[in-house]
Amino acid sequence: MAEASGHRPLFSTQSASGRTVYKLFASSMLVSICLVLIYRVSHAPEAGESGRWAWFGMLAAELWFSFYWIITQSVRWYPVYRTTFKDRLSQLEEAELPCVDIFVCTADPVAEPPAMVVSTVLSLMAYDYPPEKLSVYLSDDSGSELTFYATCEAAQFAKRWLPFCRRHRVEPRSPAAYFAGSAGASDDKEHSDMKVGHVLFGFICKNLKFLSFQNLFREMESRIDAVSILGKVPKEQKTHKGFSEWTSEMTSKNHQPIVQILIDSREETSVDIDGIVLPTLVYMAREKRPQHHHNFKAGAMNALLRVSSVISNSPIILNADCDMYSNNSQSIRDALCFVMDEQQGHDVAFVQFPQCYENITKNDLYANALKVLSGVEFIGLDGLGGPLYIGTGCFHRRNALCGTKYTTEYKEDWKRRTKMENRETVSILEDRAKSLATCIYELNTQWGKEIGLAYGCVVEDVITGLMIQCRGWRSVYFNPERKGFLGVAPTTLPQTLVQHKRWSEGDLQIVLSKYCPLFYGHGKLKLGHRIGYCIYCLWAPNSIPTLFYLTIPSLFLLKGVSLFPEASSPWFVSFAYVAAAKNAYSLVESLISGDTLVGWWNIQRMWMLKRTTSYLFATIDNMLALVGASKAGFVITAKVAEADDSAKRYEREVMEFGTTASAGVMFVIIGTTALINLACLVVGLQRAVADQAFGGLLMQNVICGLVVALNLPIYEAMFLRKDEGRMSSSTVFASAGLTVLACALPVL
Repeated sequence: MAEASGHRPLFSTQSASGRTVYKLFASSMLVSICLVLIYRVSHAPEAGESGRWAWFGMLAAELWFSFYWIITQSVRWYPVYRTTFKDRLSQLEEAELPCVDIFVCTADPVAEPPAMVVSTVLSLMAYDYPPEKLSVYLSDDSGSELTFYATCEAAQFAKRWLPFCRRHRVEPRSPAAYFAGSAGASDDKEHSDMKVGHVLFGFICKNLKFLSFQNLFREMESRIDAVSILGKVPKEQKTHKGFSEWTSEMTSKNHQPIVQILIDSREETSVDIDGIVLPTLVYMAREKRPQHHHNFKAGAMNALLRVSSVISNSPIILNADCDMYSNNSQSIRDALCFVMDEQQGHDVAFVQFPQCYENITKNDLYANALKVLSGVEFIGLDGLGGPLYIGTGCFHRRNALCGTKYTTEYKEDWKRRTKMENRETVSILEDRAKSLATCIYELNTQWGKEIGLAYGCVVEDVITGLMIQCRGWRSVYFNPERKGFLGVAPTTLPQTLVQHKRWSEGDLQIVLSKYCPLFYGHGKLKLGHRIGYCIYCLWAPNSIPTLFYLTIPSLFLLKGVSLFPEASSPWFVSFAYVAAAKNAYSLVESLISGDTLVGWWNIQRMWMLKRTTSYLFATIDNMLALVGASKAGFVITAKVAEADDSAKRYEREVMEFGTTASAGVMFVIIGTTALINLACLVVGLQRAVADQAFGGLLMQNVICGLVVALNLPIYEAMFLRKDEGRMSSSTVFASAGLTVLACALPVL
């Protein structure tokens, strides 16, 4: 219809098939869940009977699980898939394509090595897009001269790297990833592409010029690493005028604003070795003072919004984490297909790509890939009004990010003049930009409230996306076959648990604030869309019912008290169906999303561990914050490679515990839960053998057995392993002591 009227759409939307079958399945689940709850209410023990309090605790837990299962259905009801038509976009004149600003944030040169950061920057500079329309901004919240030095090196290396990418159609365009041969390692579908790529790679390697170019990159990388190890930039290597900004009194938390335009695409000298203009490259370190709160990543992003407004002021903004390199040189064109469509794109505020990783093991040991989230839940959110903004791999419309409300009269002027076209000198632009990156600029303004990213929440990205959608905009989710971005996932259990503690703490913080999606989005978002947000905002409260279900049935099995119907009872069918059907569907969903069978099992283990540790502490911290006893903080996840032995264990898919202090209490909870279930299972099976029947304890034996099976790597780390990644002796002793105490408690 659109093409018949003269409009050729730049993207299409298809609804997922098989929804009728799924709705029938979901209906059967709902009926069975209701029967389970009816049994709980109608068969409660009388006052004075053993297990009465536990019975009502089980009822409360099952009510929560039922409620949470219902809200997860919101994103499975109307999933949609998007397809772009980049060939139609390519028919536009280059002058008609909008300029794009790219924001990269880093905060710690130790946790986020400068060599890795600039490799990401180079991949973003090398997009298949008119380079004069690209401006790349690096925000360095540590104000480190090490990162500035690395950025200067990248500016010089770009003169050779960008022409090389064009000539050989390089993918990915991160030099570190390309020369490591790790392209597409996170996605099985791309493995077949790698076979062809390796043939081409091998052919090019025969060329002496290619080997010479690879050596140039390794030399640059070595210089950056040498400076990082030294901890300072030698005087003879401070060749750029920008180094004069650094003084001996400066620290990462106390320094003046720094803005340096390293490449100005307006200058005739800003060209690569082929004579083609280079993208603009800007280094920024906003002002930091101990007496001023800097609002973490949200503050950095808002400073970038202001600084870029006086340098390039592009209508489209891409933000990417410093470890999330571009894996697809066509991503900008894909995103523009959504925002530039004449009939369907006017109200698209941002285009979210999935967060994927290059270092995921075959069976996703720590369940960091979250393939069901990206392959099922986000496409379901897309059908309801748009996915969450997840803080990286996202293309924004500048006006939407700066607080503009959408109206039906709104129309973007893609040909509008940008400030990059003015002829102000670099020094003048730098001085103007510095004044926008000071600590006091935002005082008594709407920045962090109605303009830019929102302040006051650990997950500033999620709450910002929600606010944008409540202003009338919608978002789009795009998950291409070749992933748009690849990053580095945590490679140890402590890193994973701490990361999820931060995520879930921030998500719950949203629910407990005025921005609770159910109420804040009322009248602005569809009910299903608001409920979809709650899937993630209510991660943390799952902790208490999960911990209850993992321990209480087992402890009552130890005492011989039944909390479930006997296997011969008709009520048993409802319990069995809910458990079997829920997990069977979870397995199918996981396999379809690209996980392996062992990977799905690892996911179940990690959900158990995260719910009993990360989510538990996130819940506790939020409760303490409500009474003013705690304050949320931002923890940077390390992107640097672990020690050789740890890395080898990760490759072999052996869980890494180590001696991390921040996760010590978490490990005690994990160890105690594992030992309680092991002890109770042994006693339960002994009783069943002696009685030659399970009686009413079959379900408790099954639950206990499954928990023990999930915890096999935990027992191995506690008692069998001798490497440095095992669980510490103090943790084992503490867990054993708590287990004895729990098992000795009387039944109430």
